[in-house]
Amino acid sequence: MKTPENSSNLLQGTLDLLILKSLALEPMHGLGISRRVGQITKGAFDVKAGSLFPALHRMEEAGWLASEWGESENKRRAKYYRLTKAGQKQLGVEKEQWNKVSTAIATALRAS
Repeated sequence: MKTPENSSNLLQGTLDLLILKSLALEPMHGLGISRRVGQITKGAFDVKAGSLFPALHRMEEAGWLASEWGESENKRRAKYYRLTKAGQKQLGVEKEQWNKVSTAIATALRAS
């Protein structure tokens, strides 16, 4: 169970990577993306609408995502997002950057 004391904060840029990764398999609406991020991080990150939707809009403006209106599982109108070719390329860039940063931090933490 998450509490304010133990919930994780997303590092700047990490949300983009998690959104891109979530959309790598199939298009999803916002709530689906939020659920998928929780799923792929085993509950470590709970992305709220106030963070998610501005990020989706920014990423769409950057050309990494495209969207179209559709019907959700519960028959409501929902905006579905999908990766563009530029988004697929950006996912690779984000993964590479994350691997470099996480390796550097791990190295620093092992230093005596």
